[in-house]
Amino acid sequence: MDTVVLKIGGSVMEKLPDSFFQSIYELKQSEICNPIIVHGGGPEINQALKQAQVESPFVEGLRVTTEEVLKIAEMVMSGTINKRIVTKITKAGGTAFGMSGVDGSLLEAEPVDSSGKLGFVGKVKKVNENWLNLIMNNDGIPVVSPIGIDGSGVRYNINGDMAAAAVASATKGRLIFVSDIPGVMETIEDKQVIHSKLTKDKIDSMIESGVIYGGMIPKVRSAINALSGGVKETVIINGLAPEDLKEYLNGKVVGTKIVKGEVQHA
Repeated sequence: MDTVVLKIGGSVMEKLPDSFFQSIYELKQSEICNPIIVHGGGPEINQALKQAQVESPFVEGLRVTTEEVLKIAEMVMSGTINKRIVTKITKAGGTAFGMSGVDGSLLEAEPVDSSGKLGFVGKVKKVNENWLNLIMNNDGIPVVSPIGIDGSGVRYNINGDMAAAAVASATKGRLIFVSDIPGVMETIEDKQVIHSKLTKDKIDSMIESGVIYGGMIPKVRSAINALSGGVKETVIINGLAPEDLKEYLNGKVVGTKIVKGEVQHA
């Protein structure tokens, strides 16, 4: 059974209908795929930081993470959000196991930037996928919070898109970014167009021109890196239309597929 890693962004989290989590349970139950959920939590982290009056700027879509920011991010993601998703899957009839990358050193991490300007922002050095396999082989759905740890016990805040790409690479699965938009969009001749396929060269030019910006940058870059790391396929779909997930897994053209091949038009 193929593994499918679903990255659920913080911006879409609260908007997802119960039917979306029902779909995930049904995919597992019908043995269409082994789902793994990796989630973010940006908006709720922002709210918690604001309440605590803690500043946390972004650099190219990545949150500068001091020790104080890390504590709040871990509390929100590994605590509140992680267990909320577990609860939703349980409500749908499934068996979910919430964990962070710290548990069992699931996500072994190292600093993204050795200069230290980003603070405790990490990237995944290694995924200990045996823990994921243990859960999946016992009919469970892993739900992963992207906080990592290094060999000396230092914890790192990892961008959720990057963490999901690393998990998908390690499990040789497909990677689905669940968003609140139907894919990568662009205004062409006064019309909103969804790009059905994008390559690295096209993505680079769209970032340079400003069509792709903010939090979408690490998403598309993670998609490209995932393909290089052995991921079978990467796609951005709309989680607000739960049927899109099933249709994509049934081979239909849905959302924006990130590919290695020749540039194709929208």
